[in-house]
Amino acid sequence: MNIPKQTSDIFELLSKGQFICSNSPNEATAKLYDVIDENFEALHDYFAAINFSLEKGDEFFYFTRGEARVDLERKLEAAFRWIDIVDFFKTVDHSFGPGYRFTPSDILVRLNVDAELKAKLEGLKRYTQQERFDDSVRKLLDLLSRDNYIELENEISMTYKVLTSFKYLEQFILAIHIQEDAIHEISE
Repeated sequence: MNIPKQTSDIFELLSKGQFICSNSPNEATAKLYDVIDENFEALHDYFAAINFSLEKGDEFFYFTRGEARVDLERKLEAAFRWIDIVDFFKTVDHSFGPGYRFTPSDILVRLNVDAELKAKLEGLKRYTQQERFDDSVRKLLDLLSRDNYIELENEISMTYKVLTSFKYLEQFILAIHIQEDAIHEISE
């Protein structure tokens, strides 16, 4: 099996739960995407041997592993958190998605004129643990950045870029299907 010399760099990022995206403003990360894309089968087999499954999304790569049932509740809580966070940012701008660029001040300006957005940010306080809007927005951006859904593109203007890995969250949310029977049970 012929694996690329960047395999350890790839493992280092993906094993931390990060994504490697084609549109990353970080040149090294974008190059790793190309390396994985060109060597996907070999890397998939290599990582499978150490119990990591290399997965390919729509212009991003990530690892999955078999999980114990104990982690199910934690994962459900995380899923609810991400649904709320994506809902907030889609309320900021419906086009919020891969390639979208924004600054924290753009969001704060919208908060000053949008009562629905303020209400959603109030609801997110259970995740941000912040009282002030600017601190809450900063905490949400830190969460998105930490999990590699956005990346700071310009430190001077504080411009962020939404990465292709954000599609993972969008696809996850779109995959949720509530059967008609369950909708009636919930409303009663």
